[in-house]
Amino acid sequence: MNQICKVLIVDDEILVRQGIKYVLDWEHEGFQIVGEAANGREALNLLPALRPHIIITDIVMPVMDGEELTRLVKRDYPATEVIVLSSFSEFHYVRSTFQNGVADYILKPKLEAGALLQVLHTTRDRIPELSTAGTQADTAPQPLDALLGRMISGYRLQPESEEYVKQQFPHGSFALLGWETVQMAEGGNPVASPGTTLTTAITGELERSVPGLVQCVIPGTEPGAMLMLINLQEARRPQLLEAVHRLADTLAGQEPELRLTLSRMFGSLSELAAVRQETVQRLQQYRFFKPDQVLLVYGELPEREADLLPKFNLTHFTEQLKRQQLEEAFGDLRQYVEALSGQNDGDVFQFKSFLGNIVFNVTNQFSHLRELEEGKYSLFRAIDEAGSADQAVRILDNYLARIMELTSSAAAAPGSNASMTKLLQYIEEHYAEPLTLTELARHFHFNPSYLSSLFTAYNQEGFKEHLNTIRTGKAAELLRAGEAPISEISSMVGYGDHSYFCKVFKKYTGLSPSGYRRQHYGQV
Repeated sequence: MNQICKVLIVDDEILVRQGIKYVLDWEHEGFQIVGEAANGREALNLLPALRPHIIITDIVMPVMDGEELTRLVKRDYPATEVIVLSSFSEFHYVRSTFQNGVADYILKPKLEAGALLQVLHTTRDRIPELSTAGTQADTAPQPLDALLGRMISGYRLQPESEEYVKQQFPHGSFALLGWETVQMAEGGNPVASPGTTLTTAITGELERSVPGLVQCVIPGTEPGAMLMLINLQEARRPQLLEAVHRLADTLAGQEPELRLTLSRMFGSLSELAAVRQETVQRLQQYRFFKPDQVLLVYGELPEREADLLPKFNLTHFTEQLKRQQLEEAFGDLRQYVEALSGQNDGDVFQFKSFLGNIVFNVTNQFSHLRELEEGKYSLFRAIDEAGSADQAVRILDNYLARIMELTSSAAAAPGSNASMTKLLQYIEEHYAEPLTLTELARHFHFNPSYLSSLFTAYNQEGFKEHLNTIRTGKAAELLRAGEAPISEISSMVGYGDHSYFCKVFKKYTGLSPSGYRRQHYGQV
């Protein structure tokens, strides 16, 4: 009797994990997928309990990448073999993992059943405790939960397997019940951990409350979350709803972070994948905006609000930032985000994209603050990984508060006044040159938008107005002296176009250059 080879899949993309799980008939080939993880750290936490023979891991992942995972696995579990997944662009990175004991690698673009199976068999042959003379699983039927796992991911079963599954569910109505217990890990990210005790409590209550009910937990649908197929008579639906509501009430006290979802009812197993896509995922999206609601039932969701929010006025918001009107700008933004997060059925991707776009625009306006520029990518990642709208909004609020703190400190610091003094002194010395805001910003290593706002804040006038004031003042001195011709004075104070100089001079003094000279000649 040959031992089944246990496999753990590690990849931060759920679609890749799903593809690996269902590209092969694992049990038939003598392998069993015992778990999955989204990064190396999660995988290490699973190893003591799962003890896989083979780990299939991506190389580039957040938190802990495949290279570090391989090194730690070969140090602490030397008998465990590692197969690395990689794209073409990462191949130089893959080669560095071989010195840590990687058994083989597979290129993601070439991930096919035949190639994967060949690598798996070769790797299994390296494991002494596993026999290569054949597998007991060749004739053993797949477990019911594994077959349902394939169906819920959209794969068609062999006719005999499909008939076997149908025989296990005698009633005409189905529903999907999902649950998880969300706990906050270090760093504030949600970690789902349902636990076997909770699973036993839920299945036991449903059996007691709904006579004749058939239920089967489906493995591996989402990391850390549980999903169960329920089969019952249509007439028993009210009893199911009552039982699920009772579970939410009783278990919430024992498990404060428990979250339950119940799909719509459906009448055929052929609808399994569609129901999961259409209802369960919609419920999960709704939960992003209403994370405190313990139970979500598909037919009990409030209707979507008919009046959609108007588009955020990003142009006005940016102008407020340029004018240093931060309290007004951030107040308007917070009010809009609060309304956006309060929608009953908003789009999670669009919500996170909006917050990321705001961070991008604000950071650009304050690019002179190195802390913001260096931290924006980690901020994008934090928003993308937020488990709820409340968490994403808190991230944005902390970011805005930090900007207020940094700009307040900069405005109050003596160095700010010193910088403005240097700027004014530089203009005073170089006013006759073709000076522009961009050139001045480049010289002092400022962002042009920030420099424009800084001028307005300290001088009650913009850079251009201040430069014209300096130039017309110098021109007035020369006109009063009466020595240089007016046509030369315009170029002496920095105006290349004489007619433009005359226009600006009259605007600032109320007189033309010639009229000013006649009126003020000799008043030096």
